[in-house]
Amino acid sequence: VADMRMYQVTGSKLALAKAEAAVRWLGTVPGLGSGACPAADYQWPYGHRGYLKTLETSSNYIKAALLLYQATGKASYLTGAQAQYAQVRRFFLARSVPLYTAYLFDNGSSCKALPGRYFASVNGNMIWAGQALARATGQAVYLREAIGTARAVQAHLSDATGVFADLQADNDIVGPLVEAMYALATTYHRSFALGWLTANASAAGADVNSLGEFGRFFDGPPPTSLATAWQTDGGIALAEAAAAVYPLGRPADPQFWAHATFVTDAQGLAGKNLAGKMVRISFTGRAIAIMGTIGAQCCLAGHARIFIDGVQTFNRTGIWQGYSSPARRQADQILFAWRWPVAGPHVITIEPASYDSEEGGTFFQMTGYRLVR
Repeated sequence: VADMRMYQVTGSKLALAKAEAAVRWLGTVPGLGSGACPAADYQWPYGHRGYLKTLETSSNYIKAALLLYQATGKASYLTGAQAQYAQVRRFFLARSVPLYTAYLFDNGSSCKALPGRYFASVNGNMIWAGQALARATGQAVYLREAIGTARAVQAHLSDATGVFADLQADNDIVGPLVEAMYALATTYHRSFALGWLTANASAAGADVNSLGEFGRFFDGPPPTSLATAWQTDGGIALAEAAAAVYPLGRPADPQFWAHATFVTDAQGLAGKNLAGKMVRISFTGRAIAIMGTIGAQCCLAGHARIFIDGVQTFNRTGIWQGYSSPARRQADQILFAWRWPVAGPHVITIEPASYDSEEGGTFFQMTGYRLVR
């Protein structure tokens, strides 16, 4: 994908050749397309490291193949993209809503999706793919599916003010989702996508740190310590997209989080025998950001469910605090952020999570929270 973007910008034949070589290489790696559902590639050959198949793999292949088809006109790229798109909808698409979960476990005898892991990256890639396939094939069903997923993102993966809540750990990127929404807003003139872009850009642009860095949560405060590329790319993409459609636009509520107060509250969930245990935060206000250390324990294990006023977040990732993309402890990080249109009484509850081989067992540890009253 990166090579194809380089080719589009520069016309470099070397970049195009590298992109084609990369796609050819994927077909030579033994054990990727194996298991009980071989149409979906393992993240590691033969299911090493937990039998994981991830939509990050398939959705990026689709994107690369479609970009190559656009550049070369070779039918094999389009055919490959269509085949992968079909298997993605078979194995990764949720049954109740048109959103894609990111994880599929294939132990060699059965394939089972881990529900509710609605990464911004993979859902953005699939929205983009639907639009690109519709243009390439003339089949309107692809566009309808893309619009359905985009509307589901807006309806189910936002906080109470309509701002996207990126619940994933420090290993998801929001740039592909911004790209997909921008295409829907500009190419297909979908007003809901334009509204999504402007609402999120307004929230994210309201609070950046002294280096101009955006936070992972568009509705949260700016980074105060280490900010990784994984965390900041979404805000950068939003700024570019919003500037393209509204060059003179400005955040509706500048420095929203400058009015926040910090409440020290060291609570956590860890270990065994956690049945009935929970962390409960009661407050009155219009926004909260729970703070703690990402990568507090090495290196993957540790997630928890989160409930807002008694209702679990639609994205079942909750808080996955154990994962750190640079494989180091990242102190003073935002673990969760949420806003409401007006101030009121609210309760945030953190509860134990079920074990799975990718996210591990239950772990949650907070130092306190920032509160806008």
